Amino acid sequence: MTKTIVVKIGTSSLTQPKTGQLALSTIATLAETLCYLRRQGHRVILVSSGAVGVGCARLGLTERPKAIALKQAVAAVGQGRLIRVYDDLFTTLQQPIAQVLLTRSDLVQRSRYLNAYNTFQELLGLGVIPIVNENDTVAVEELKFGDNDTLSALVASIVEADWLFLLTDVDRLYSADPRSVPDAQPIALVSNMKELGELQIQTGSPGSQWGTGGMVTKISAARIAIAAGVRTVITEGRFPRNIEKILNGEPLGTHFEPQPEPTSARKRWIAYGLVPAGKLYLDAGAIAAISLAGKSLLAAGIKAVEGEFDTQDAVQLCDPNGQEIARGLVNYSSDELQKISGRHSREIPTILGYVGAETVIHRDNLVLI
Repeated sequence: MTKTIVVKIGTSSLTQPKTGQLALSTIATLAETLCYLRRQGHRVILVSSGAVGVGCARLGLTERPKAIALKQAVAAVGQGRLIRVYDDLFTTLQQPIAQVLLTRSDLVQRSRYLNAYNTFQELLGLGVIPIVNENDTVAVEELKFGDNDTLSALVASIVEADWLFLLTDVDRLYSADPRSVPDAQPIALVSNMKELGELQIQTGSPGSQWGTGGMVTKISAARIAIAAGVRTVITEGRFPRNIEKILNGEPLGTHFEPQPEPTSARKRWIAYGLVPAGKLYLDAGAIAAISLAGKSLLAAGIKAVEGEFDTQDAVQLCDPNGQEIARGLVNYSSDELQKISGRHSREIPTILGYVGAETVIHRDNLVLI
């Protein structure tokens, strides 16, 4: 049966840890594995890090640059080299590839989000393996994905993939970092993300000196993917053939079970495609209404407003402690909400001087996180 498979490989797996030079044997094995999956009839997308790391090696830099302009320049050097290596390997295996560079702004606008979906579908229909990376050369800081784990989860969500493989420098998720805690316990299956509430903090390594990820970003990516119904696996990047073994049922890596009833594509766009412009702090009654009863958010339940935003911007909905519980598209600007927060809906026309929406966020534009 044909499956749509998204594979993300990180810089730590693609490069030599000391030099930043490409680990060509790993990349070649990865290319062979993906071509094998294609010959089995599967639709395959590769999300590849490495542009900045490769650029550093090409330019003789000994550490990853911190200044944005320099990082973007180095990425421009590295991306060409990286895609050249992929193209040479896949051409040898008679497999066409395509380069797809995305920024967060490509997903913020609903029309561009849908266009990305259509482009992926056409490429996959042609038997092409898209190779995706963030367009580091032009991405501005406030519209960056931040890491390719998040990017891969969003791509998996867009194409409604069956599997997302996050290839990293450990063989699976552990109860603590196994490199510093010898008795850390392996975790084979995560059926409920709430199990990992405290674990996220314990596994929060910053990644390699050449990369930007870490285990926390992979857990966050898994949360995005399973909400879209995508089974997600963390496994070791040095052994790409593990992907085949896992698909054949071998108990490797850490599996995250997908939600049985995935959220709609539009609500996934609201939750993860958009960049929140502000926060609304809610009282206990409003939290219960939206999280337990599935109701819309009313002005009466808002205790405080943070940030500056316009009508139809995305905002985070938080409890009094600042814990995010949902996201949604607002029917009022931040200035208007400062005036009507905590007030009954019938008072809004008097306060604002005009008749506005009855709800601050309608339940059709609200998604629990």
